[in-house]
Amino acid sequence: MKFNFLKKTNTILKNYEGVPSYQLSPEMELYSATVSSLLHDSFYEKAEDRLVRLQQLIEKVSPEYCAKLAVYARRSMNLRSVPIVLSVELAKKAEAGAWVGKAIEQVVMRPDEITEILAYYQQTNQRTGTKRLNRLSKQIQKGLAKAFNQFDEYQFAKYNQNTEVKLRDALFLVHPKPKDLAQQAVFDKITQDTLSTPYTWETELSALGQLRFESEKAKNKAFKDKWEELILSKKVGYMALLRNLRNMLESNISDECLDMVLTYLADESAIKSAKQLPFRYWSAYRELSNLTDGRVSGVFDTLEKAMLVSAQNMKGFGADTKVVLACDVSGSMQQKLSAKSSLMYFDIGLLLAMILQSRCKNVITGMFGDTWKVIPVPNKNILSNVEAFHRREGEVGYSTNAHLVIEDLLKREYRADKVMIFTDTQLWNNQNRNINSIQTTWQKYKSKYPKAKLYLFDLAGYGQSPLRVESGDVYLLAGWSDKVFEVLDALENGQSIVDFIQAIEL
Repeated sequence: MKFNFLKKTNTILKNYEGVPSYQLSPEMELYSATVSSLLHDSFYEKAEDRLVRLQQLIEKVSPEYCAKLAVYARRSMNLRSVPIVLSVELAKKAEAGAWVGKAIEQVVMRPDEITEILAYYQQTNQRTGTKRLNRLSKQIQKGLAKAFNQFDEYQFAKYNQNTEVKLRDALFLVHPKPKDLAQQAVFDKITQDTLSTPYTWETELSALGQLRFESEKAKNKAFKDKWEELILSKKVGYMALLRNLRNMLESNISDECLDMVLTYLADESAIKSAKQLPFRYWSAYRELSNLTDGRVSGVFDTLEKAMLVSAQNMKGFGADTKVVLACDVSGSMQQKLSAKSSLMYFDIGLLLAMILQSRCKNVITGMFGDTWKVIPVPNKNILSNVEAFHRREGEVGYSTNAHLVIEDLLKREYRADKVMIFTDTQLWNNQNRNINSIQTTWQKYKSKYPKAKLYLFDLAGYGQSPLRVESGDVYLLAGWSDKVFEVLDALENGQSIVDFIQAIEL
């Protein structure tokens, strides 16, 4: 928990490496900063500075755009904290009106997000004293009241935590109208703190962990039996199974139970309903890489299948379209997404590139740092391809010489239709920081191959672009989810990102 405890511009500035770059429009900057942040410190920007920048940008865009971006970030990009920030900060704008309530209603997808919104509300408004949540914004209240109607007793109980702002506090403050007598009974239980303890893997394993066992062998058997009971109950969700694959294997669950888990994880409808961020699969894959259990290879096959299923409806490119995918493996890209995560921006870039690579018929893949290296990989093994790149990242050094990708294409006289760079956009030439090498190199390439397009996949959202966006067939898109390719499709069809966000219906 974090809180509960397109318009063109000619503005030239310098990026964090001191190289000339371009300022994005407020709408584009807010988009990139929103969909590429967990509000943790990044390589070049502290979490507090990102939050202040978000607040300032919200003041510069229309309430409608901000509301729709918040919903996009939550519903499509599966982010939680940043949509809360956008929704609550939006309420500070006098002209925001009903957009606040519409955003709040759709941003809340779990009961604990109700209390998270209230916790951030009191924090950002610097409320003190015993009544820090009085004078609640009417539009926030309306949105939260509708959000309350989305959940049943099990969901409320699962997320009824002893945090600073509790569900009971939220209910008294928001005064939601129950949709029927059954929900009135649930609301009464919230006020009386008598919600039934839910049967979840967390509560069951937590209770087991409190017991004393006569031996380590007895303890291991108890956890094996409990995992098997949970699996057979079919009450463990997709994400929980995915994140606990290592725990289940280490508990030595039966082949029958493991088959049930793998069948569910590979099920097409389950994959689509679960809406997992791609890096969840990569995390599970990597967690299993050093286990000695002979069944791990079968689990790897399942994870690869799940990745391919999740990407199967994504529009790729046929053999008549030459695509180049270049992954930034510089030092700044090897910053962890958060203090609690082992994942790096580098991982996200590789994973998105390999997902797209699996949907292309004529594609060159590679990575760049001090140098640029082409690394051919098969197009049906997304996760193992990421692992293959991981093993080789030190081969190109740790600068950010993206211009070498274009220079290589020029040298080989290779006519690429689309050049796609997965990066934090802090591009520089380690031989000369005073020039924008990627811009001058791209201009040369465009003069020779005028139909070529350059796509920058912004993975860090620092608010700058090394080239002028939407000029000279240069496009910027951002985010960590495979849903970013929906934006790519929109750009391919002549729609701007701002127009794409504005088209969202609330």
